[in-house]
Amino acid sequence: MAKFFIDRPIFAWVVALFIIVLGGIALTKLPIAQYPKVAPPAIVINTAYPGASAKVLEDSVLSVIEREMNGSPGLVYMESVAQADGTGSITISFEAGTNVDLAQVDVQNRLSRATPRLPASVTQQGVRVDKASSNFLLFIMLSSEDAKAYDTVALGDYASRNIVPEIQRVAGVGQAQLFGTEKAMRIWFDPAKLQGYKLSAEDVTAAIRSQNAQVASGAIGDLPNITGQKIAATVTVMGQLSSIGQFENIVLRANPDGSTVRLKDVATIEIGGQAYATSARLNGKDAVGIGVQLTPSGNALATAKAVHARMEELQKFFPKGVKYSIPYDSSKFVSISIEKVAHTLLEAIVLVFLVMYLFLQNWRYTLIPTIVVPIALLGTFAVMQAVGFSINVLAMFGMVLVIGIVVDDAIVVVENVERIMSEEGLPPREAAIKAMGQISGAIVGITLVLIAVFIPLAFFAGSTGNIYRQFSIVMVASISFSAFMALTLTPALCATLLKPVEAGHNHEKKGFFGWFNRTFARSAKSYEGWVARLLKRSVLMIGVYLAVIAGAVVVFRGLPTSFLPTEDQGYFIVNVQLPPGAAKERTLEVMKQVEEAVLPQPEVANMVSVLGFSFSGQGQNAALAFVPLKDWSERKGANSTVDAMTGRIMGMTSGIRDAFVFAVNPPPIPELGNAVGFSFRLQDRAGHGHDALINARNMMLGMAGQSKVLAGVRPDGLEDAPQLRIEIDRDKANALGVDFTSINAALSTALGSSYVNDFPNQGRLQRVIVQADAPARMQPDDLLRLNARNAKGDPVPLSTFATTKWVKGAQQTVRYNGYPAVRIEGSAAPGFSSGDAMDEMEKLAAKLPEGFGFEWTGQSREEKLAGSQAIFLYAFAILAVFLCLAALYESWSIPLSVILVVPLGLLGVVLATLLRNYSNDVYFQIGLVTVIGLSAKNAILIVEFAKDLQAEGKGLIEAALEAAHLRFRPIIMTSLAFGLGVVPLVIATGASSASQRAIGTGVLGGMITGTVLAVLFVPTFFVVVRKLFKGKIKSHNPPSTPAGKEALSHD
Repeated sequence: MAKFFIDRPIFAWVVALFIIVLGGIALTKLPIAQYPKVAPPAIVINTAYPGASAKVLEDSVLSVIEREMNGSPGLVYMESVAQADGTGSITISFEAGTNVDLAQVDVQNRLSRATPRLPASVTQQGVRVDKASSNFLLFIMLSSEDAKAYDTVALGDYASRNIVPEIQRVAGVGQAQLFGTEKAMRIWFDPAKLQGYKLSAEDVTAAIRSQNAQVASGAIGDLPNITGQKIAATVTVMGQLSSIGQFENIVLRANPDGSTVRLKDVATIEIGGQAYATSARLNGKDAVGIGVQLTPSGNALATAKAVHARMEELQKFFPKGVKYSIPYDSSKFVSISIEKVAHTLLEAIVLVFLVMYLFLQNWRYTLIPTIVVPIALLGTFAVMQAVGFSINVLAMFGMVLVIGIVVDDAIVVVENVERIMSEEGLPPREAAIKAMGQISGAIVGITLVLIAVFIPLAFFAGSTGNIYRQFSIVMVASISFSAFMALTLTPALCATLLKPVEAGHNHEKKGFFGWFNRTFARSAKSYEGWVARLLKRSVLMIGVYLAVIAGAVVVFRGLPTSFLPTEDQGYFIVNVQLPPGAAKERTLEVMKQVEEAVLPQPEVANMVSVLGFSFSGQGQNAALAFVPLKDWSERKGANSTVDAMTGRIMGMTSGIRDAFVFAVNPPPIPELGNAVGFSFRLQDRAGHGHDALINARNMMLGMAGQSKVLAGVRPDGLEDAPQLRIEIDRDKANALGVDFTSINAALSTALGSSYVNDFPNQGRLQRVIVQADAPARMQPDDLLRLNARNAKGDPVPLSTFATTKWVKGAQQTVRYNGYPAVRIEGSAAPGFSSGDAMDEMEKLAAKLPEGFGFEWTGQSREEKLAGSQAIFLYAFAILAVFLCLAALYESWSIPLSVILVVPLGLLGVVLATLLRNYSNDVYFQIGLVTVIGLSAKNAILIVEFAKDLQAEGKGLIEAALEAAHLRFRPIIMTSLAFGLGVVPLVIATGASSASQRAIGTGVLGGMITGTVLAVLFVPTFFVVVRKLFKGKIKSHNPPSTPAGKEALSHD
């Protein structure tokens, strides 16, 4: 094939240009993201049961739906959360690769089977089924310069009408959550006045329902009509009411004397807020917020850019004095991360080509790989688009790592052509043909070996498999295009660009290159002497080798484990939790104290606070804040990192009374959790009950607090709170003719509010909500003054058959995979890894009473799966190398001399990781696999040549020595090129630097030991293996001259 393209250089360029064009098009169309879709696809079911407690919601709604969801195809785990405000959700996570659209249809069908068994008020509110969105992409904040003209209710209503729908239509936006409220017709009734008129809350809702109704009244003259009919007109009736005055005049009762009791006689009517549960603040001032979340397939950068553009358009139509800002935008970190890795890629390319020029010492020889390598990378972009990948940090890391591998094929061809021209005096075309005849088979063989190392990565399941797959496809595609270019364009360029030289010509260099050549020659001579001595001490070498393996195993087992390194993403999260039962006013006071601690910090850019909402749950005693920091370039020193900031804020807020304030660094993959650390679910599998589950949790927290391995272990959720229980004397209620339907209606309407129907307001239907006025529902005695209607239609005060008492009840209940559960979050203490912390939690859980189990979720679950798959990953890589070499050499024994070198590279990986205090995480595992392939390649460069020399009749030790001599320069050259290409990763700073350093450190360490030790040990391995497994050696391309041997040895 090579000769075909040498004779047709334009054809070779045409093929290359096709690759360039396809890659260029792909590069402009590939989406950009921080990470690929790593988290399992998930569906969320949201419900609302106004006035219901968390326990009632769990028993009557969530558990009913859960039973139907069991058995859904691909279901991995399921978690439901019931809140005390009557809202609940069920998150159903599926296996990676599940079609989320089909999963949503299946969930919807199963939900329809459960719907008839749900309470009527739940179905009236609506049960929503959505694809799970990621964490907040950005926050849009609205504020007004004139608070009288536009207070927070008016701002919230404007946002719900004019901004939220527009944002939801932006491609990539999954949900736009309003932290504020739209308007509603609020009917605040006075229970005392109702009692005075002998009316009940049921009478109010019934009157509104009947008198505020849309009527389809038909038309006069409609068909069929009579002969001679001249007109046809629609008949309208004032059904739906639209103003406060019209609602005030709703008739509750007409008396026999002609008088009436109207709604305004017993209630205050206003257009107020639909809900008052959540509110937002921006930099210490009241505002309205819109939290924007991505769809599961959304692209962060494109979506954020589109949202910014849409807001600029919408701003033109804002009312006077209303303005917006986007103080928090997580896509900035994504953009900067990709930019940083792209710079690292360019730095790696420059360093690799400097190494090539150092060794080749001719700009023409260096130019050819410079042309070929970018073509291979562009071809990889085309493959990425074809398989549906994005340009993300993981894919870019793969490209940085593959630079040194990709350039090697071009170096082998160029160096071999140059050697034949110099030694034999052949013109460039003939030299290229001869060189390719010697090395084409070897290039294909080594390419297959490297591909075989990375291909297994693509077939691992789960979130870890999604990460591995990025590297696998990028490495395999790049290596394949590199080999293709080495067989097509590279020889054609050699034939056309290189200039002929005389036979036996030696480039006697002066200056720096002369010094370098002489120094390298002395080093090579010294190396040959060492190899000669070591070959005579093979037993000692094997002993040292076994000691190296033992050391590598010891260090490997001692490495801490984790899933992914934590990153400084440019923001942190503050979670605020007050004691159970604390009112919103107290939460606001605490949040103001937190703002006073955070906002003066010089690193802080903004602070977005949300009251009534947190990742732990919803309630008046919960709050959350997002704190974006200034750009990385403006934050210098270790005290300005996110980790340093969170520690400082924790210390500054530790003195706030009656509040638990916790500042956390967001996880590297937001879809797998809300904070760095572990996510633990303690389950009641024996039906011990809620109190026993809480006691078991407290036992766990107590033991964790005494552990030196754990830090910040805390419950994630809302604590049980005081609840007012109404004890109903059923006998008395029955005697008075009051049924429980009437009692429930009276309580839910007065205390939990009742959504009756809708009214038209400024071109939009908004809710009519009935609730007792605030002063009438503040004290326990107020409940007993409410009336319930008896069988005769008379109102009966609850005090005649009910009493109240204080109890402690759940503000939030959690179920995980069908079992009652509690959520526990935490992290590792300094000096320990997340893997150590998870092991410690499992040991503590084993000490709990019988009947309590546990499961990991989110990032912790993925970390467990990644750890269990790692050993198979390494075994697959080594097995793939062995089998490919066995096929290449037609021998079962010779591949052993290559496989034996792998632990030498692994030693460098584990030592480098240990010295920099890094963990055995996903990046470490990928680096280990990469080093397996590179170590094998270095060994092949010697073994291939020694095998052919022995086949020609040379002695075993003589063949090993000559192979080591002739392969020393190419091995050092290619290894140095690869190592320097990785250096920018090792010394990375700024955004995504933790990930770059994690993967670069292990690979560079493995490359150093895999090269230094391999050139010493491989000749010994070859000799020992050949002595143990004697047999006839087959040479695929037996060279006829030493020059020919050297050409083959390039691979």
